[in-house]
Amino acid sequence: MDAPRGRTRRWARAAGCSALALLVTGLTGCGSKPVMVPEKTTVTASAGAPPVAPPTVAMPGTLAWEFTNDLEPTLAGRIGLAFMPVGGNQVGAFGDWKSGAGWSTMKVPLTIAALRHDSSNTVAALNAIVYSDNTAADTLWQSLGTPEAAAQAVQGVLREGGDTVTTVPATRARSDYSAFGQADWSLTDQLRFTAKLPCLPQSDSVTSLMGKISSGQRWGLGTLDGAVFKGGWGPDANGNYLVRQLGLIPVDGGQLAITIAAQPTSGSFDDGTAMLTKIATVIGKHLDELRGGACAAG
Repeated sequence: MDAPRGRTRRWARAAGCSALALLVTGLTGCGSKPVMVPEKTTVTASAGAPPVAPPTVAMPGTLAWEFTNDLEPTLAGRIGLAFMPVGGNQVGAFGDWKSGAGWSTMKVPLTIAALRHDSSNTVAALNAIVYSDNTAADTLWQSLGTPEAAAQAVQGVLREGGDTVTTVPATRARSDYSAFGQADWSLTDQLRFTAKLPCLPQSDSVTSLMGKISSGQRWGLGTLDGAVFKGGWGPDANGNYLVRQLGLIPVDGGQLAITIAAQPTSGSFDDGTAMLTKIATVIGKHLDELRGGACAAG
């Protein structure tokens, strides 16, 4: 689905805390304020996946506290946020939204697979990522061969990225929408892939395009300075929209992988993008608590 034009807002990144690290098993903020997954949030690991941070109590003034106590109760709908340093192996997560169709966020592994298969797919890759053009994405999918071969190629990229669970279908579950976009992609499995994305072979051309997303789609993570990201959105069978994004944010220590999602009670696309922007605003206010990472050397 193509997005309507939206307004672009940018938030300055907060100054980092010196000598301070975020480890997602014990997420640490400035001073004595630990940032941890709150008790009301349930985070479960997929089979064979890296562990997740254990639930604990959030402290006032932290990202966890503001998300859980100040943001989530004010929004009409379900939201989710998950984050992990690049190169990390444990997930921090908030919110009650857990999984759903990947929509156009699945164009990221698709584009990597297609460029590996045929490096001349550059124009279709640009349009699929920067403008989220569905025709361009279909071109990339078809370039991979049969639907079964295409599905296996995209799924193979997910496995390289640490997502051991998500299955990419070969055939369309809904006639009006792509097969790959209807793959059920959980927030945490998507995060594990995003945290390894910059470390995957030949991924740099795709992450570069993710830094050039069109102005009409720069809501949510697109309001944060330096973000490279990709959004995905579409309606369920009843016409109610799910809106989601994956991205990489520069913070102290490197990059932080983030996945966010919103499913507004109204079912409105515009309400969904507004909810993601509110989540990103809260993240932007607490960047000083977060520490990123980098790909392993060699």
